[in-house]
Amino acid sequence: MSIPQASVWRERAANLRPEGRAFINGQYVQARSGKTFPTINPATGQTIAQIAECDAEDVDLAVKSARQAFESGVWSRRAPAERKAVMLRFAELILAHREELALLESLDVGKPITNAYNGDIVSAATCIQWYGEAIDKLYGETAPAAPDVTTMIVREPIGVVAAVVPWNYPLSMASWKLGPALAAGNSVVLKPAEQSPLTAIRIAALACEAGLPAGVLNVLPGFGETAGRALGLHMDVDGVGFTGSTAVGKLFMQYSGQSNIKRVGLECGGKSPHIVLDDCPDLDAAARAVAAGIFGNSGQVCNAGSRLIVQASIRDALLDKVAAIAKDLVPGDPLDPATRMGAIVSQSQYESVLSYIDAGRADGASVIAGGRAANRDSGGYFIEPTVFDGVRNDMRIAREEIFGPVLSAITVNTPEEAIAIANDTIYGLAAAVWTSNVTRVQQMSRALKAGVVWVNCFDRGTMSSPFGGFKQSGFGRDKSMHAFDKYMDWKAIWIAG
Repeated sequence: MSIPQASVWRERAANLRPEGRAFINGQYVQARSGKTFPTINPATGQTIAQIAECDAEDVDLAVKSARQAFESGVWSRRAPAERKAVMLRFAELILAHREELALLESLDVGKPITNAYNGDIVSAATCIQWYGEAIDKLYGETAPAAPDVTTMIVREPIGVVAAVVPWNYPLSMASWKLGPALAAGNSVVLKPAEQSPLTAIRIAALACEAGLPAGVLNVLPGFGETAGRALGLHMDVDGVGFTGSTAVGKLFMQYSGQSNIKRVGLECGGKSPHIVLDDCPDLDAAARAVAAGIFGNSGQVCNAGSRLIVQASIRDALLDKVAAIAKDLVPGDPLDPATRMGAIVSQSQYESVLSYIDAGRADGASVIAGGRAANRDSGGYFIEPTVFDGVRNDMRIAREEIFGPVLSAITVNTPEEAIAIANDTIYGLAAAVWTSNVTRVQQMSRALKAGVVWVNCFDRGTMSSPFGGFKQSGFGRDKSMHAFDKYMDWKAIWIAG
């Protein structure tokens, strides 16, 4: 499907009046306090809309609505085939509103419209569809028992789920939580990031239009310190599915312990190593993958390949190729379909990324591409794709998650040194290695401490493949049938006679 031209998107943006209210019990409502906050277009610095600022009182109302819907059985005990039909219709409606949702996503987070239109919206619909199709394929078990006993092992939804999602892929990340949580039969309270509430608010109405009963999906925009904290501490929330920073993930662990020991699934930060060895089968392909792995979505990706670990004999050749790609990537207007790199999501994140670039220089690393703010006259938050050479793994730019288009290149002499440096991090979300040696593939992919390891590629996956991390990158898995583990319980039923 061809994408509209820039002039069409700009006209639509000028006429846009997005919904900014919360969605509770099947209808849009203002926050009980009446407070609102602005959502900002990071490409211009201008306000898009005023958004309901939900707090603990709104959380109580939404959780009560979700609990009533769950206990009534209107969704939780509905026949699998009927729930499946609703989920498939929900996916169809997301695609039917593809242009509207892509525009909202692009304006809200500065994402290139082509990426939102061809990537984020399609992937969200695919996720909802995939889990809809999975509903009638969730089988239980029977256990071996004596002839006079039947032992059934059945799966049941946990109840009320709080889904707390980040701003880098707002609709995609929401779908990763909503898909399995709803398919399992739960009721959900979705809290989008305060920087990116628009698509979450919009799809609530689409879910109801698809046939999802009132109260089964509620959407609460607001701040983490208020709405997010209230969800984490709420005694009637049975589980939290969270994607975001490691620091906030730790808070949700604390909230669980301080309340009802609710189940928590965390997908947190990363500092993913991208290893390229001297027997790399295709250096040009590796260079493209390295660049895409750190500059895609302006580097605002949890599994971004932010640490390039390259063997010394090919270092210069690879860095020359990566730097050339970086210099060809010019941040531009996200509403122009030709734009390949958009804005940083907010002024605070923009300032944070620039401060890391300053820290890299101060620590002695060399900038060989980028390293500056871009498009200063736009009023928005743009940064050039940046490549550092001469990085040591003890530097801040190598150890801390920057969440921006900043690559740190670390030179090693041996594969063993590459593994040691790759694993020398608190994170363990993803990793990649490029090599032609089959034995080395087996050894290194097992040795890397990460939830996902790519070999001779980067950031590949489908809905059937799980995604999640080790160490302080969190636990639990999104995508695949494994995601149901966060949203369902096993129950053993013994029947005598």
